[in-house]
Amino acid sequence: MVPVSILDLAPVPEGSDAAAALRNTLDLAQHAERWGYRRYWLAEHHNMPGIASAATAVVIAHVAAGTSTIRVGSGGIMLPNHAPLMVAEAFGTLAALHPGRIDLGLGRAPGTDMATARALRRHLAGDVDSFPQDVVELLQYFRPEAIDARVRAVPGAGADIEVWMLGSSLFGAELAAALGLPYAFASHFAPAQMEEAIEVYRMTYRPSERFPEPHLMLALNVFAADTEAEARRLFTSLQQAFVNLRTGNPGKLPPPVDDFGKGLDDRILFTLDQALACSVVGDPATVRQGIAAFAARTGADELILTGQIFDHAARLRSFEIAAAAVRG
Repeated sequence: MVPVSILDLAPVPEGSDAAAALRNTLDLAQHAERWGYRRYWLAEHHNMPGIASAATAVVIAHVAAGTSTIRVGSGGIMLPNHAPLMVAEAFGTLAALHPGRIDLGLGRAPGTDMATARALRRHLAGDVDSFPQDVVELLQYFRPEAIDARVRAVPGAGADIEVWMLGSSLFGAELAAALGLPYAFASHFAPAQMEEAIEVYRMTYRPSERFPEPHLMLALNVFAADTEAEARRLFTSLQQAFVNLRTGNPGKLPPPVDDFGKGLDDRILFTLDQALACSVVGDPATVRQGIAAFAARTGADELILTGQIFDHAARLRSFEIAAAAVRG
């Protein structure tokens, strides 16, 4: 089975707060390290009441300090929200504190609505159109010879950081291939172009010194429990949260329900089924088969699992079952 990692949005359940969510994030990361997960990534989202990882580099530092071997990184940093030099310095600092363990996944979307994007940047002069140039600039700051440049990332120059390109369309696949970077596709919420993006990335890949071959990681929702019924019930928290987001009512992560879908418009249910098509939900045997089938069908080099689960103990159990499934 391919290596597996965890993508964590530091979910804030209804009735809880960010402080508890961040404690749970560290607890899950420590368990993930013991269970054999390769990476633990955190996502940058803003103005989202149900996500506590907006200050992503800060949370990465928190998780890395509380673990010792698992790689920790971003899935991802939304580069249009930041000056490349500031990202280089932040992740250069993380790499200095935790050498050989830091990943930097880069995304092109703002990770929020446009009003919040303006509040983050104060203006939109640096936007998605300049993303390729910003990525190249950022990569330059990490080069060892950057120490002789007029503007240097200190820390940052020469840092041992694994840089990834993220994407949910063909754009990220093309850019990752052109720059010789590993590529992570957001199939957990936007699977429509997954197969085409995989083909584009592999067919057009230009070898780089660190990655002479293309390296693909795919995201997969996994909701595992000791019974099929309980797993499907846990899954309803994500389904509710997704519907709330798509209908303009984002909030904290809702508790699971027994009658999800009752009374919902057929178009919303269809959209939900399409968006969450890359999901494995069930008991240990179902999860083992589902993960193996997804890996075999896509040929992914790695998988990154995510699960927005309301109860922390149930979330731990889900990732424990998934880890055991991969170990066989």
